Amino acid sequence: MLLAKKYIKVKNTATFLIEDFDEFKMKMLNWANQFSIFCLLDNHQYRFETPAFECLLAVGCKYSVVASAGNAFEQLKTFSNQHAGWLFGHLGYDLKNETEKLHSKNFDGINFPDAHFFVPQYVLRLNAGELTIFSEANVQEIFLAITSCSPVLPSHPGSPINIKSRINYQEYIDTVVKLQGHILRGNCYEINFCQEFFAENTTIQAVEVYRKLTAVSPMPFAALYKLHDKYAICASPERYIKKSGSKLISQPIKGTAKRNLLDGRQDENNRVQLAESEKEKAENVMVVDLVRNDLSKICRQGSVKTGELFGIYTFPQVHQMISTVSGDLENDTHWVDIVKATFPMGSMTGAPKKRVMELIEQVEKTKRGLFSGAIGYIQPGGDFDFNVVIRSILYDAATGYLSFQAGSAITFNCDAVSEYEECQLKAASIKNILAYVPGFA
Repeated sequence: MLLAKKYIKVKNTATFLIEDFDEFKMKMLNWANQFSIFCLLDNHQYRFETPAFECLLAVGCKYSVVASAGNAFEQLKTFSNQHAGWLFGHLGYDLKNETEKLHSKNFDGINFPDAHFFVPQYVLRLNAGELTIFSEANVQEIFLAITSCSPVLPSHPGSPINIKSRINYQEYIDTVVKLQGHILRGNCYEINFCQEFFAENTTIQAVEVYRKLTAVSPMPFAALYKLHDKYAICASPERYIKKSGSKLISQPIKGTAKRNLLDGRQDENNRVQLAESEKEKAENVMVVDLVRNDLSKICRQGSVKTGELFGIYTFPQVHQMISTVSGDLENDTHWVDIVKATFPMGSMTGAPKKRVMELIEQVEKTKRGLFSGAIGYIQPGGDFDFNVVIRSILYDAATGYLSFQAGSAITFNCDAVSEYEECQLKAASIKNILAYVPGFA
């Protein structure tokens, strides 16, 4: 049962004590989905040493900016300077075209803008036992509107979705061999190569799919983001970058092992093998070096440190190798300048960054768009947190086009078949969720 035990109002903020966290979160999403824009950032109550996302829901739009690569960062900075409160939104991978003077001509079935940020009408912060609402509106009415919504309930199976691959098995193997040739010639050291899975003329209910995906694979940097007819349904385990005071933190992931939920001994063996894998550690340290270099552009000299190297984190579907890199900012560095210096994130590109992004454009068949980008928020005072958009479904309700991508790090010593299988592993939970979905918008 849902119950508000206490109501405390301070200026334009009110806090309510609630019961049944998960039910209330689904009620919030059903309420939010009536608006044309909303953004849920969902930590699924992970308790890391460096905390995951706060569980925040931004709803409605007072002001917004849509920016395209070319002068996007200047537009974002101007907009941010005009609106000093909460900002939510996304950074698309193809902002690389501005930072590195590149281009993108591949197919894009979703067409999220390169960047979009909005000033929300309402911000809701959900903790284990309480909800805080930030709004100039009547917060009591907002709370009552949410509590009157029905939660998203499990539905009967709908029609199967016909998921296709943009790159077939042999094309994938041939491309890996081609990329290894570039590595042999010294053009790059490591490259993140992704493939698209897609469906056309599809109708899904995004809130329902998010509930199903995160029930199977709850992740600390999950998000459900609606921008008019476009949705990002995200079950990401990875943080791109976080600012807390003068401290910057980035936590790149490189290294994946499958869980074995039926055999605890084998599951632990998989975890140990990941921890001891020289291949995975070599890939991880390359990305760590790249992140350290990016942070060094904007942090005080000598302050960039690797706090945790090759940490093994266990999630419901996979074990992941995660490292934590931090640095201390120079005074008064604007958040847009921090993003401009570090984006796109090294885990989704490779090294050296510009050259591998050129190669990515040549060998991949789909524009990444919001995939490999980031969703997050800037709070009053300037602290921020952004995820990496992976393990995510992108959906355009107007056209019925649905897309998700998966990738892995290609190095000279990698095995093409194993890399293909890693991509299939990463895509498996999404494919299973989409095997049957409710057939309504």
